[in-house]
Amino acid sequence: MRPPPISTAHQALGLLGWLVATFATAAVGGFASASAGDFYGELVRPSWAPPGWLFGPVWSVLYGLMGISAWLVWRVREFAGARRALLVFIVQLAVNALWTWLFFVWRQGGLAFVEILLLWALIVVTIVLFSRVSKLAAVLLLPYLTWVSFASALTLSTWRLNPGLLG
Repeated sequence: MRPPPISTAHQALGLLGWLVATFATAAVGGFASASAGDFYGELVRPSWAPPGWLFGPVWSVLYGLMGISAWLVWRVREFAGARRALLVFIVQLAVNALWTWLFFVWRQGGLAFVEILLLWALIVVTIVLFSRVSKLAAVLLLPYLTWVSFASALTLSTWRLNPGLLG
């Protein structure tokens, strides 16, 4: 059952809220990666690894898409009507933020790899749940899933190339 239509002001506040939530996740990761550039430069990386400067712009776009995606689901059903989908989304945000701490702060490559596999699975579940409410919301998460797939391979490869630096 759909809730009654929500006002434009309520929708705008909802969009702002979901964007703040996703970019707060980015800030937690950003705080953990404040000195990541130097550490990333020390690592032996596979030849296909992107330059360090690329991560910020890519993640900025992805966080924007994630916030809009969650908002689209919320806009259709609000939190009460899409509780499970939005809770899984929130859990995957927390798992997303944890990866940077595991890899760059605590330098635990193996744990970071296991954790990013969990993140990947949570993104897939989020896409499935979101698709039941809004196909567009699910589609907006596909670039995120693609990037995390790539990041999973990069995490594994970098960890294996740097056993002394990454546990």
